Amino acid sequence: MIRIILVDDHAVVRSGYRRLLDGEPGLQVVGEAASADEAYALVLAEAPEVAVIDLSLRGSSGIEAIRRILSRAPRTRILVLSMHEGAGHVTQALRSGAHGYLTKYSEPERVIEAIRKVAHGQRAFSPEIAQVLADEALEGDRPFAHLTPREFEVLRLLAHGESASHIAHSMHLSPKTVLNYLSLIRQKLDAENDFKLLHLAARHGLLKLPGASVC
Repeated sequence: MIRIILVDDHAVVRSGYRRLLDGEPGLQVVGEAASADEAYALVLAEAPEVAVIDLSLRGSSGIEAIRRILSRAPRTRILVLSMHEGAGHVTQALRSGAHGYLTKYSEPERVIEAIRKVAHGQRAFSPEIAQVLADEALEGDRPFAHLTPREFEVLRLLAHGESASHIAHSMHLSPKTVLNYLSLIRQKLDAENDFKLLHLAARHGLLKLPGASVC
């Protein structure tokens, strides 16, 4: 039996996937979570074989959830199921330890197959994500490739309007540590200030700003 937890901040989405997976032989959903903190606690309590995680969660993102889960439960296999298709999100999720990555456009059969694959130590990617990874390999360096997963998470929260103190609270860090991260991020991305960081984030698909170019 492959025991699974579902991590998504939309209850309707979790309910839909639960119905799909519980109807499959050899698969059992043992819990649901809406946030990174809930996911972390649920993994420690249930020790599932697979955690299916969205990247858009309340507070910290799925990328931070992946990192925290694997720091304490390295045998849990992580399958990302997300609307985010950008190279930055995909790369950072894999760097954090995800074993597979599907878009939410994926057919139900592909989701079931991917869960079975990652549970048995294989990788699983939807065609869109496989193409993103192929393009990334061909095109070479991207701005966010220099960032660690934690630095990427700090930048993501900043880009969504969070203050340094709120970022610190969400990521269980001290405000000073967050400010140090922001300083390192500006250095790595050659950005003089947070305004330029935000426009860089918009230009590369991390967020959209009114009037900002995303090409």
